[in-house]
Parts: sequence; structure tokens; C-alpha cells
Amino acid sequence: MGCFLSKNGDTNANRIARWRATGIVALRDSKLKSFPDEIIKLDTSVRTLDLTHNRIVDIPMEINKLINIQRMVLAENLIERLPMSLGKLQSLKLLNLDGNRITSLPDELDQLVRLERLSVSRNLLASLPMTIGSLRNLVLLNVSNNKLRSLPESVGSCSSLEELQANDNLIEDLPSSVCNLSHLKSLCLDNNNVKQTPRNLLKDCKALQNISLHGNPISMDQLQQMEGFQEFEARRKKKFDKQNDSNVMIGSKGLDEGVDL
Repeated sequence: MGCFLSKNGDTNANRIARWRATGIVALRDSKLKSFPDEIIKLDTSVRTLDLTHNRIVDIPMEINKLINIQRMVLAENLIERLPMSLGKLQSLKLLNLDGNRITSLPDELDQLVRLERLSVSRNLLASLPMTIGSLRNLVLLNVSNNKLRSLPESVGSCSSLEELQANDNLIEDLPSSVCNLSHLKSLCLDNNNVKQTPRNLLKDCKALQNISLHGNPISMDQLQQMEGFQEFEARRKKKFDKQNDSNVMIGSKGLDEGVDL
């Protein structure tokens, strides 16, 4: 671990006092090369931690002292692995690890029982742990831009999942368990090698409004022939019409029409 030094001791002391009082530690773009000791010493005071865009390589085992942390953003660093002790952060609701060098996620991830949003895009993940299915409160899972060839069957046990983003991987097939995701609204699998989806995907995922499969071998005809397509199409159009009425624009491409092949 390292020490974050300010220009003078008083300023540093004031900063630490403010962190302790607010529970918010924000050190974006601070040229940090290691995880600051001062943060660990704050232990139960930390609720939100943002260390985006630094050069941190390792997360210390002592991270488990931050037992009240709810939001942790460690995006755009050089992190290669995560400690097993991460699983002790059972108050955590949001974990953002985008843009690092992580090759695997620890099995202990399953202990993050309150986690609602997990984003690990732009890393080097070749697989996801089977234990990910224990994240029953997970609403968003973003694993885009990795090296995944498949998703674990256990992902179907993430019973609260509403949005699954797995763009720009090497995925060929989806596990049939995806059909168990009754709250799933958006499924994004652009730029993979998906040739077909589970037969009952549109029939069983009754909340699904958006499927994006741009850059895959699958055809629109295959989707249209699936049971439940008409009901899916009705939901898609309803969402589109609602956005159109509200003049809600999404990204530079304009309105998200809900299906992209």
C-alpha cells in the first residue's frame, strides 16, 4: 500500500477529517501508484470510494476493513487481480472495475449479497466464476470488451438482473438458464460469435424489451421464428414509442429501437 501526500500536513489532516465526516473519498486523477494507507485506516467511515484513472496495480487484502462501503469505483487503473477479502464487503452495492487488466474474478464474489451493479468491462476476463449466480440482488452486469467465450449457467440464478451487457467478447452460445431471468429488460451481445439464442428466450423472458446482436452470425429471421417474438416485438415498440413521445435520445445514434442485428 502507499501513502497519499498533500502539499502540507494540515491540508492532509483536513482532507482525512472531511473523508471521515462525509464518508466520501474521491481521488480521481491523482497519479496514485498504490492504494493509499489512509483509506484503510478510515475503515468503517468509508461509504463511497472513487479512485478512477490512477495507476494502481494491487488492491490490498486489508480492503475488508471497509465494511460499510456501498460504492467502489476503481476504473481506469492497472489492477491485475482482486483479493479474496473483497467478499467481506457485504454492504457493497456498486462495484466498477472498468478499464483494468483483471484476468479473473474471485469466487468470493458470491459473498457480496447486496451488490446491485457490477461493471468489469475492458479487462482480460476469459471466464466468470460460477459463484456469480449467488448475486441475487444484481440488477446490472457489464462484462463487455473481455475475452469471454461463454457465460456460466449460474448467471440464470441472478434473479433480479435487468440488464446484461456482454458486447465485444468471443461468445458463441448463451446458457439456457438465461431464460430464467424474468426481470431481464436489455440483452446486449454486439460483436460476438452468437449463432443462435436459447429457444425459449423470448417466450420466458417476459420483461425483455431490447436485444442487441449487431456483428453476430445470427439472423433476424431466426429471432422472428422464435416463440414469443410477437409479444417481444410489442414490448419493444411500446418502449420505443414511449421514448419517442418523451423525446428521449440515447447516444449519438438516436433512439434505441430495441433490436439490432
